[in-house]
Amino acid sequence: MILSSAMAFRFRQFKVYKDAKLFRKSVHDLLRKFPSSEKYKLTDQIERACNSILLNIAEGCSRRSDMDFARFLETSSGSVNEVVAGFDAALDDGIINEEDFDVIEKKAKNIVNQLGGFARSLRRKPKDNVVSCKL
Repeated sequence: MILSSAMAFRFRQFKVYKDAKLFRKSVHDLLRKFPSSEKYKLTDQIERACNSILLNIAEGCSRRSDMDFARFLETSSGSVNEVVAGFDAALDDGIINEEDFDVIEKKAKNIVNQLGGFARSLRRKPKDNVVSCKL
């Protein structure tokens, strides 16, 4: 079955995806302040974790079942936690200040809450509603 582009990329309509994109931008802007010595260390790890948030939402949306989609949302949530842990380390190392950390942490909490709620709602759907991301 061939899907229309609107159906194929439905993940773009989800609030959590839109917020994750904004979060990614905030993270990217803050990572620009990191010293070049961290480029292939903490900076790279945080960037990959941040990209994983978006990519897992998108990939999960293409799965055939709500349970599979929920698992990808949980993986996204794990990636949010990884980003926060990376910034914990950056704060401890004096790379960022408390104010910058608080901004990232607040946005991260919002995304984790959305991902958790979305995953729970998918798990509560009746079994006959097999595909949540496609109409």
